[in-house]
Amino acid sequence: MTYGGPNQPRPTRNQRRDAAREKARALREQQKKRERRNKVLLQGGIIVAVVVVAALVVTLIMQSVKPAGPGPKNMASDGIVLTAGEDGGVGYVETPAIPAGEKPTPSEPDTSGDIANIVMYIDYLCPYCGQFEQANADTIRTMVEEGAATVEVHPIAMLNNKSAGTQYSLRAANAAGCVAEYDPTSFLDFNEALFADQPEELSTGLTNDQLKQRAKDAGVGSLGEIESCIDDVRFKGWVNDATTRAMTEQLPNSDENLSGTPTVLVNGLPYQGSISDPDEFRSFVQQAAAASYSEQLPTESPAPTETPAG
Repeated sequence: MTYGGPNQPRPTRNQRRDAAREKARALREQQKKRERRNKVLLQGGIIVAVVVVAALVVTLIMQSVKPAGPGPKNMASDGIVLTAGEDGGVGYVETPAIPAGEKPTPSEPDTSGDIANIVMYIDYLCPYCGQFEQANADTIRTMVEEGAATVEVHPIAMLNNKSAGTQYSLRAANAAGCVAEYDPTSFLDFNEALFADQPEELSTGLTNDQLKQRAKDAGVGSLGEIESCIDDVRFKGWVNDATTRAMTEQLPNSDENLSGTPTVLVNGLPYQGSISDPDEFRSFVQQAAAASYSEQLPTESPAPTETPAG
């Protein structure tokens, strides 16, 4: 309500009182609106804070159930050691994960009798690894199951730039690490599945869904954890570190350096024969094991000779 103008009479006391009341009412309405707005903002801020805290709690919980180190369990040497299982199948040597910032611990070779310790450095995209696997997988499995050999498998990613940008070598090695972490007794089965119908170099390799299907087809257990591990590429850092170590450092328990993939050592000796001849490889394994066993045998001292009486 306004008053003014030369021809308008001066407002009366009642009119001035009503105008003041109207102005006060408008100010009160403005104040109420301001208070309601502030209340909404405050409630919204509280909701946002609660959401942030909840997300932080979930993150901490998820971190608490993740592996203890950058690498998977049962691969403390950067490889998994497979042995004869108690049920006649394939067992494994249980080890903790490599702690964050630490280096791997070389495995202790089995020196009991004429056993062969086979160590393999492989890339799941490497065609020569595929040929070696197709030729010798049955021989190696039989030797392990019968207790004649142990096999230590080191998945690395030397050919990571040979898969049209999908980093298949790294993702496949990570998947192998996931199986070692959650179902190590199925590692050899999954290893064989990755080489069955192996992708070619310069192809895109297998997708994560196809890797998960290979695990399923191989009968791998704990499939939910493994599928999540594959999707997260949980052991990416470990695969990169293990690959660098293999390519730049002397191989453990050997005088050798990595010469490519596959690099296969038997009791520390490099196999340099045909990768597609199982008889030649079997013969090399037997010879290497026999030679190691001979070195363990005590040397007989010659019998003392009697000095003739003078």
